[in-house]
Amino acid sequence: MLEGKRCLITGAAGGLGEQLARTFGSLGCRLLLTGRTDQSLDRLKTRLGGSVEVEGYVAADLRSEPEIDHLVETVQKSMGGLDLLINNAGVFPVGPFGDFGREALNECLDVNLRSAMMLTSAFVPAMTEAGWGRIVNIASSSAYAGFANTVIYCASKHGILGFSRALDDELRGSGVRVIAVSPGSIKTPMGRKVPGQTYETFIDPRETATIIADIVSLDGSIVVSELRLGRTVMG
Repeated sequence: MLEGKRCLITGAAGGLGEQLARTFGSLGCRLLLTGRTDQSLDRLKTRLGGSVEVEGYVAADLRSEPEIDHLVETVQKSMGGLDLLINNAGVFPVGPFGDFGREALNECLDVNLRSAMMLTSAFVPAMTEAGWGRIVNIASSSAYAGFANTVIYCASKHGILGFSRALDDELRGSGVRVIAVSPGSIKTPMGRKVPGQTYETFIDPRETATIIADIVSLDGSIVVSELRLGRTVMG
């Protein structure tokens, strides 16, 4: 069902982003992958090798409106629009709230929430006109709770969950679905920053990507708008 669908994955150079690229590429999606720097994307390209076909890599700092605009223009020029947008990019500031200044606050909200809203705003109208589209917003277990020393991150993930819920309701019946996926801690480089938990118990990013692809592929009467992914062992 996803064969030939035009797909943009943000944060593609990260652990979950790479697995999303592998999974959706294997299903025949036309991939455009973005990360913050050319260097991170070069490393991703090396890791992917020839395992999946990628139409393009675009460096974009999602803290910057002009760079988001450039990313949108690149997508329009190279693929003529999108069928599937996966807002996966994220940052994870850890530490007491009072230790963070305005710059860290802005970065977290810009990358984790604002960029997802801006990219969605750019591509949803054409999806709605076409009568089919999928917006996947990667939230977190932190979208449902609050944890010490991750205050800014929790706030941003509460925001992305609220955005997903409201937009999915607004677009109901249009053929465009908005899906919020909220994993617990994942075995990725970012996951190693999670305080007070045992990394070996974390979720496999490959399984996470597979579940997301399964949900996106649903095109009948079943609708999954919100999914929480927990762990069999907590610790």
